[in-house]
Amino acid sequence: MNEKEKKDELLDDGINLDDGKRTSIRLTPENASFFRSEGGLISMELRGESGEVERFERVAVFRSFPITAPDEFLSVREISVIKNEHGDEIGMIRHASDFDEETQRLFAEELDRRYFTPEILKIGSVKEKFGYSYWDCETTAGHIVFVINNPFSNIRAMTDGKVYINDIDGNCFTVSDPKKLDSASYRKIEIYL
Repeated sequence: MNEKEKKDELLDDGINLDDGKRTSIRLTPENASFFRSEGGLISMELRGESGEVERFERVAVFRSFPITAPDEFLSVREISVIKNEHGDEIGMIRHASDFDEETQRLFAEELDRRYFTPEILKIGSVKEKFGYSYWDCETTAGHIVFVINNPFSNIRAMTDGKVYINDIDGNCFTVSDPKKLDSASYRKIEIYL
């Protein structure tokens, strides 16, 4: 192999393009079918251009933009059943709505499990101690107490008014409209907005 051919195989940062990993493709209803596995997870069949079918017993679905585009740009990845690890990306779904209703329900169930984000309905108390903020709240998932480190970095108000709160364990909580909270709850979150 000459020097030019070697360079053609490398990206600008020196990553070999032919590393044996699969190439991610666009997944559409024409080339991908999703169905519930016997264990209640998601399986997939991928039809190649020449008609060959590749079956994946278990795949994982991830949001590329969980806050700004939760139902767009869904990454579908292989799962190692033996190690229970996420593998290579098989492909990307541009819009979940491109698929039939049953498939959209499968995606929604998987994403709801992966991105558990209870909504805060009432804030009982917020206490600051040693640089941490302790929140005692009523949520759509019941009564929850969680801890935030640096609230001004981990509480984000979006342009649509929705608020996202990330705790120290990586959990995410939402407030759909802080102004619709009771007045005592609103006063507790208002200083962070």
